[in-house]
This record gives sequence, structure tokens and C-alpha cells, in this order.
Amino acid sequence: MSSLLQGVTERATPATFVDLRAFAQDHSLGVPFTDASGEDDFLSRRRMLDLPPGPVTLGVITLDGGSGLVKAQPADEFIIVCEGKLTLTQRDRTVVLGPDNSAVLLHDAEFAWSAECPVSILFMRYQYSSPGARALLPIAQGPVLEPSGAPAAELLLTPTPACRNYTDYRSEDGQFVCGTWDSTPYHRRAMFYPHYELMYLLEGSVTFEDETGRSGTFSRGDIFLVEQHARCSWDSREQVAKVYAIFRPA
Repeated sequence: MSSLLQGVTERATPATFVDLRAFAQDHSLGVPFTDASGEDDFLSRRRMLDLPPGPVTLGVITLDGGSGLVKAQPADEFIIVCEGKLTLTQRDRTVVLGPDNSAVLLHDAEFAWSAECPVSILFMRYQYSSPGARALLPIAQGPVLEPSGAPAAELLLTPTPACRNYTDYRSEDGQFVCGTWDSTPYHRRAMFYPHYELMYLLEGSVTFEDETGRSGTFSRGDIFLVEQHARCSWDSREQVAKVYAIFRPA
């Protein structure tokens, strides 16, 4: 099975935030992944974000259409469709993912896929997952959210926000978590990110600034990543909701 670490090396640039839609659309970015083992196109037709070697790999899957069969998903993997429509079938169950729909493919899952036209899919893989239920788990749309923790008080520049969460999936070791979260507006000082977090904004907007002074604003429909070891502030001036996939070391 492929590790998806091929060609990814240590970088000299500081960790920061990454616009993943822009990455998916610009084929000059990233590290091409080539596979000679005869794996299905779903596993082999990938372009990798240049992250340091470790438990997380991330990139884009580009399929020209057609169909295939993944006999054993190599690791837990969050996917979100950027363009096109992807149909996944596992035994008697079918999951259809259109643009901005997402799912978690669990370690060792066997599934067939099909696409009537080209499809672009962003993925975040947790390399150290354990074989488990072998399931396909669509991320719930419009789940019932429950109150959750707020940012640390010492980091806040505004009143404490009201935050809510729904967890679709948590790996056996608790380090890879996917779900939906929302919050009232808040402004937070730069903090150290011990984790990777992929976010797809369902509503609202947020502005980040990293330790180099680089800033960027993401709005509803954007998909982006805050890299592990980044130092970023957060400024949201309206209600924000997001689908997320997080790797947080125990």
C-alpha cells in the first residue's frame, strides 16, 4: 500500500495557512504522486501538499471520470469534493458526494467509486490510524450541535464566544476528529497550533494572520488548512460555521 510520503521533504518556510481550493486548481503546485504498484486511480492519481513527513498527508485526487475499486483503504481519510460528483458504493450502501460534500473513509474499507465527468477531491489522511469498522461515513449536513469549549480566555481580545460542535468521527486513538462546529464572533491573538486543521466554511468569514505578518480572509465556501506548528490569529466578525478535520497529537 502506498504511504503517500513519496517526494515530500522538510521545508524551510514557517508553517502557515493554505488556500486548498487554490491548491487544487493550480496544477503547478505540490508534489506529484506516482505509483507503480497497480493501485486503483482513486489511490494513485494524487498531487500532494508539501508537508513535512509525519502522520498527516494532504492533497488533491483528480479523476477523469469512469469507475474503480478500492480493495482496502490504507488509512482513515477525510475527503471533500471540490468539483464534480463522486459516487461511492459499499455492499448495499451508496453515498453520493456532490460539490462541497464530504465523508470519512475508514481504514481498510472496501468500496467502488464512479464519476460521470472529471472530479476533484481534496483529502486529509491520518497515516497512523488503526483498522476498524471499514465504513464510509458521510459528514452529516445540518447536524444538531451541542455546546463546546471556547478559546482560552488569555488569548481573547473580545468577549468569550458561544461555540457548538457535532463530531461525526473520532479515531480509536482520539487524534483524528471530523465534524461540524460553529461560533459567535470573536477575535483571538495568535496562538501556536500543535495540530493540523482542514476547514470548509459553511457560513461567515474569518481572517488569519501568521507570525510573518501574512494575512488572509476566508469566506463561505472556502476550503483551507492551518498547518501544524503555525502561529496564527483568528478574527471573525460574524457567526461562523465550518466542517473540520483535525489531527491533534495526544
